[in-house]
Amino acid sequence: MKITPIIVTLLVFITFSSNVQAQKFSGLDKSPHDISYYRQENNASPVIKILYGRPQLRGRGIGKEIAPYGKLWRTGANEATEIQFYKDVMIGDSLITSGTYSLFTIPDKKEWTVILNNDIDVWGAYTYDPNQDVVRLKVPAETDKESLDALSIVFDDEKGHVEMAIGWGKTRVFVPITVAEKHAETEETEIENPSENESEELQQD
Repeated sequence: MKITPIIVTLLVFITFSSNVQAQKFSGLDKSPHDISYYRQENNASPVIKILYGRPQLRGRGIGKEIAPYGKLWRTGANEATEIQFYKDVMIGDSLITSGTYSLFTIPDKKEWTVILNNDIDVWGAYTYDPNQDVVRLKVPAETDKESLDALSIVFDDEKGHVEMAIGWGKTRVFVPITVAEKHAETEETEIENPSENESEELQQD
């Protein structure tokens, strides 16, 4: 039997159409993921990237129905929030080497505990292992006049250092971050240019 090109084309079209009709796509997630970057200059390569789900309050209260006080939280929705450092940074007194970490938090009314953990690609905080913690830092919880319905995480360096700002409802949490190379440059400059008192001491010696 001789199969003509027309028949072959028709068979391919029917097979392709069946596959297209069988494919199902999910709708938009109720807590869509978002990305926030920190760059030291416009159009420069990123220094920090954070990937997080953005749940909405929808009338719920922080510390009660959602992100309950005193309990470990994924700092977002669905998968645990992940933060990637393209350079070494300092968080508190801890040196954090470049890489990707999960970002967990323990919210409370007056302060939050911020946790970086080595386990990544995890769902929620159900498999959290404290032995994988890289750093824990307590930061004050502040209150703003504006209420944010969707969880928001941004970076700000207007104060001379980097802050990761977490905002939800009227709660605001600021995590100070120092890019390690800038930290080293500052220390080196201080050594090369001692204060007036230090200069006098050196002259006396």
